[in-house]
Amino acid sequence: MTERRLPPVTEVAAASMVLVIVAVIYLASYLPRRAPLGVAVGLLVASAVLFGVNLMLLARVRDFAWWRFFQVGRWALLAYLVIAGMIEYAFVYDRTRGSVLVVMTLLLVMFAANVPVILAFTVARFQAPRPAAER
Repeated sequence: MTERRLPPVTEVAAASMVLVIVAVIYLASYLPRRAPLGVAVGLLVASAVLFGVNLMLLARVRDFAWWRFFQVGRWALLAYLVIAGMIEYAFVYDRTRGSVLVVMTLLLVMFAANVPVILAFTVARFQAPRPAAER
């Protein structure tokens, strides 16, 4: 069996998550004072660009176990939406307000979107695509 050549989806998603983590640490370093948002917004935009590039790379893949990708992806997304919801509740409970809350929420969205892509791609890449008769 030969190794299929697939785009670096996991690596790009990991880079996107690193940018999210750096932005959250940057914002948290200013607590309880109000953080300047320029750096965090820049990191958020860079993370979103990487996520978009990742989706484009992934969409170009043919002969892939998409059935398994979506099977794993939807359950992982559900789990991470629950996790993100709990973290968002903690933000609101801790009285995070205004533009800082918006940026933190968008960073949380990027986190909750990247992890299911990593999980689903990692599982699906080792599955055989469905035969043409089953499509």
